[in-house]
Amino acid sequence: MNKSKKYMEKKIESTFVIVGGGIAGVSCAEGLSFLAPEENIILITASPLIKAVTNIIPLGKTLMHFDVEEKSATTLDKKYKMLQVIHDTVIKIDTIGKLVEISNGEIISFKILCLCTGAKPKLIAENNDLIVGIRDTESVLQFSQKLKNAKRIIIVGNGGIATEIVYEIKGVEIIWVIKDKHISATFVDPGAAEFFLNKIYSKSDTSDNKNMPSKRMRYVVSDTTSVKNGAALGPDWHNSFDISGTCFTSKNVHVEYECEISKLLTSDEQKHLNSTEKWPIYAQLTNGKIIGCDLIISATGVIPNSDICGLENLKKGEDTGLLVDWKLETSEKNIYAAGDVCTADWSKAKHWFQMRLWTQAHQMGRYAAKSMVSNLRNEEFLQDFCFELFTHVTKFFTYKVILLGLYNGQTLGKNYEILLRTTKDQEYVKIILQDGKMQGAVLIGETDLEEMCENLILNQLDLSMYGEDLLNPNIDIEDYFD
Repeated sequence: MNKSKKYMEKKIESTFVIVGGGIAGVSCAEGLSFLAPEENIILITASPLIKAVTNIIPLGKTLMHFDVEEKSATTLDKKYKMLQVIHDTVIKIDTIGKLVEISNGEIISFKILCLCTGAKPKLIAENNDLIVGIRDTESVLQFSQKLKNAKRIIIVGNGGIATEIVYEIKGVEIIWVIKDKHISATFVDPGAAEFFLNKIYSKSDTSDNKNMPSKRMRYVVSDTTSVKNGAALGPDWHNSFDISGTCFTSKNVHVEYECEISKLLTSDEQKHLNSTEKWPIYAQLTNGKIIGCDLIISATGVIPNSDICGLENLKKGEDTGLLVDWKLETSEKNIYAAGDVCTADWSKAKHWFQMRLWTQAHQMGRYAAKSMVSNLRNEEFLQDFCFELFTHVTKFFTYKVILLGLYNGQTLGKNYEILLRTTKDQEYVKIILQDGKMQGAVLIGETDLEEMCENLILNQLDLSMYGEDLLNPNIDIEDYFD
């Protein structure tokens, strides 16, 4: 029997197929299992780990805090009767014939497909063992092993992962290269960055906190070499790993502002340097400096994993993400996408925008399930309320960080005002107002203002009469809005 015919005989049929075992894919699978428990569901994951959202705590109408629990991929199909998890890699998708081919030769047919393949790190250079991109559990494990003997590392990037790495790494000299005028610019303004700087340069670090119990259960992957595109990291991912060097006892961070790496040089190319210490790799910065190091961590954003064979005809955005409408359906009928792989292509609410974060991956995965089931049953449905307001809950430098709406004045131009309240080492509160109405907020620390701010952004009440009393710590402003 010919090999291709043999493979075609190994065809598996399923109503729903989801590709990707990250937060979006697992949230979609769980949503489908709840909404359509009688239908066959297949989740295909390239990693032996899946990322499940647990311990969800609602903080408001759309705002929620949750943990991300790493589990063996096999635990998911044990929990849901009609869900089958296949640990394999997708080779090709036939969008017209509605077939998915995986590397073991099996062919899976579907009625409705959801692509949750996430994104991969945007590396400053490919195929270089001295440059590590942090995106998934497997890449963190490889990074932590390489870090053991490192004396100096360079971190490039200014987003969430870069910020957390700078704070969490111990025992190694860190050069943080950022293109902005202040740290953590993806999420916070210069004032909040200044608030965080005390923590970066603190020599006490967080040794007292290391012994505190973690709420998250862990499942550690043993084979770190076989997965190229594992599931993205969730909040507090660094609690699972020892990301420490052995060369320094205290925090040793230097920030290079407003510059990027223009060129990478080998040790042979740097023989002319008058340096007593030789490094495996050197980075030439746009400010003229040449810095040697043992390792470069590239945390400069992500590229959607949308280049699967067979998806060439699906419409893509400028960022290469799969364009989806308000139902999260791609340009091909019955093919959906959720999470980092997709790009929102609908008329968005004023206070919502897309950011490739685990919060939105969870929201999109759940919403995609609702949309897919409604499609199957030919039912009418409305867009989820979570797309009315941008919300994100995370933790930087041990502080709880809540971002709401247009938290940095996005899309408002220069026509807005800012109210600030800050207490050193305790809290940082920033409110964005336009025409007397709240448009966004940054809440750092235990402020207990998140529910009030969420309501005021959604309700668009005129707050002009309250003036600066809106953030007066001696007035319980929430009483005004009960």
